[in-house]
Amino acid sequence: MTAGAVIDRNRRLSEPSESPAARQSHAAGQKSGRPKTEVKGTSLMDMRQSAQMGAGMDFGTQLTAIKGVGEKTAALFARLHISDVGELLEHYPRGYDFMEPPVFVSGMVPEKICAVRAAVIGNPSVKRVRSLVITTVQAGDATGLFRITFFGLPYLKSVLKPGSVHVFRGFCRAAGEKSRQTASFRMEQPAVYKPEEYAGLAGTFQPRYALTAGLTNRTVAKAVRAALEGMEKEDAFREFLPEEVRSRYGLISWADALRQIHCPNGPGEAAAARRRLAFQEFLAFFLGLQRLKEENRVRKVKEVLHPVPDTDRLLAGLPYRLTGAQARVWKEIERDLCRENAMNRLVQGDVGSGKTILAILALLMCAANGKQGCLMAPTEVLACQHYEMIGKLKEDYGLCVEPLLLTGSMTAKEKREGYRKAASGEANVIIGTHALIQAGVEYKDLALAVTDEQHRFGVRQRETLADKGEGCHVLVMSATPIPRTLAIVLYGDLHVSVVDELPAGRRPIKNCVVGTSFRPKVYSFLKKQVAAGYQAYCICPMVEEGEMEGLENVTDYAAKLRAVLPETIRIGVLHGRMKPGEKNRIMEDFAAGHLDILVSTTVIEVGINVPNATVMMVENAERFGLAQLHQLRGRVGRGDAQSYCIFLASNENEQTMKRLQILNTSNDGFHIANEDLKLRGPGDLFGVRQSGLLDFKIGDIYQDSDVLLAAGALAERIAAEDPGRSDHRYLPLYEWEDSAWGNSIDFRSI
Repeated sequence: MTAGAVIDRNRRLSEPSESPAARQSHAAGQKSGRPKTEVKGTSLMDMRQSAQMGAGMDFGTQLTAIKGVGEKTAALFARLHISDVGELLEHYPRGYDFMEPPVFVSGMVPEKICAVRAAVIGNPSVKRVRSLVITTVQAGDATGLFRITFFGLPYLKSVLKPGSVHVFRGFCRAAGEKSRQTASFRMEQPAVYKPEEYAGLAGTFQPRYALTAGLTNRTVAKAVRAALEGMEKEDAFREFLPEEVRSRYGLISWADALRQIHCPNGPGEAAAARRRLAFQEFLAFFLGLQRLKEENRVRKVKEVLHPVPDTDRLLAGLPYRLTGAQARVWKEIERDLCRENAMNRLVQGDVGSGKTILAILALLMCAANGKQGCLMAPTEVLACQHYEMIGKLKEDYGLCVEPLLLTGSMTAKEKREGYRKAASGEANVIIGTHALIQAGVEYKDLALAVTDEQHRFGVRQRETLADKGEGCHVLVMSATPIPRTLAIVLYGDLHVSVVDELPAGRRPIKNCVVGTSFRPKVYSFLKKQVAAGYQAYCICPMVEEGEMEGLENVTDYAAKLRAVLPETIRIGVLHGRMKPGEKNRIMEDFAAGHLDILVSTTVIEVGINVPNATVMMVENAERFGLAQLHQLRGRVGRGDAQSYCIFLASNENEQTMKRLQILNTSNDGFHIANEDLKLRGPGDLFGVRQSGLLDFKIGDIYQDSDVLLAAGALAERIAAEDPGRSDHRYLPLYEWEDSAWGNSIDFRSI
């Protein structure tokens, strides 16, 4: 490895784009004969037939045809689900680095990314703290010194030789009083370049890509540039948006968008490219929703259900009364279930607002009518918790439900028995994960399909589950706080009910927003909480060290915690790239109290209920959307003990702190979501993506809210003007949308 960018080794930074369960559900959609709606990205690869380029390169060209991409490199790309040129070009940058000119040490600015040309002073110091290798070195020039720390990179000792000159680029922090002998600044894990190498980069915008172990950012960028150069003809990218549409909405051409998103000359070009690509991504989504609206408008149930005394008896026996909001929403659900047209309703409610009991009442009503109902949860842990809750309610109140649990981790024998009970009608309430929609699962008389934490499931999965029954009612539940202006557009195929009232007596979570200088106090607080018998979450924005300077990652952070906390404290690690069985085991261990602290990415946003957890600590809180931080906060405060949420901001500028302070002043998710939308505004190229919320490939419903609403309005206009889909102006769009419908927007989290 060369010294240039020796630290920027580009580790894994992104979650897999599609789970096995999602792929199986996608396949189920294909077999059903209905339009596929579980799709991913803005589909370049599906334009292959209409975008051939003769003997040159086309979207279907295999990666190995690109100069510099051999079989080994292609195998690394395959880990990111990239196998051809089309998939490579739709692997959009996660952000950009402006490679600022190098400064002297005296020109370093705390809390900012700086590039510093400096010489190594003395030999690096290497020490091992348990399993973590820590390398420390001083560098400087005539204007001062600064200290650099690297974690887990022992080979650097041979690269950073005394007197050698490098450009160090990383997040700068103050490091005590200035003096000739004491370092004035410090950096952790900066990228290291040869001076001549950095000279060629200075003043440019460099794309940053999601990576995997062994695949460098430089390799991806080089392959993308080669692919773009291989497509020399402008007509290779067949434009499918009419000129009138592009002019009206201020959109650049598709060809320019692809070039500028990967190789912008500045933020203006990147913003224009992003707007075009987000617009077409949203447009494909909304055109698909128009199809769903038409289908749902005529969907009739097999048999109308009737109100039953069982639900009133359960409500009368519960140790609490429904809130006014719960009672109102239950009446809406009950009324829907008694109609000839199949229900298609979304129940939105803040964390702890009591949505689950409403789903149970609906399932009970189906069972009492002699029908079956099913409830699909995003994780096995959550599915098991629902199964246990329904089982306990059956025992306590003599309910006419026969619950059954179906999950992917069950043995073949257990699955066969479960399938038999579902098919025979012996079980009338079936709870599970994606296993509920497998091809082998049949139901005797399914009347209701419920999905919990619905933003983790796609429209296709929702449909596949509903297709298991004839004219099946659909109820989807979400704790995701989405502003009403966006919810009306996003959930255009659903009736929306909002549970906007929390049960009385809930103890409010205590919040605090602090800078990283408070970290030692936070660690001390964690020790006290664990000593008192409680548990804690520590959330980091990344899985491993790599792409963005100054951000914490779960791999190194867990090692740091083990180094500073007592050995008796049991620390676990959880992230989305783990195998499902491993994730379930970690979550089960934490839920059972076998772990004291869980260091995790936002994968714990849903799917785990641990009443004993009292602390939620979020590192680099400014890197998350407020709605997502509120979702994370909902993981604590589920027991009787006082709970706390600590947001650590590595960037303490006025705007960042103002935004995070909203979490200090309100526990109302819908208020927070609306304030987040106001503060951030539309079109913020470098804004914080609400990852995991509505997982479009490049668009974000918050920072691109204006684009989202515009695309929704256009889809409605097209549907009204051309219901027969025959207008010649839109034929290229329909051709593209047909391919996009099958393979373009990621509906898994819509």
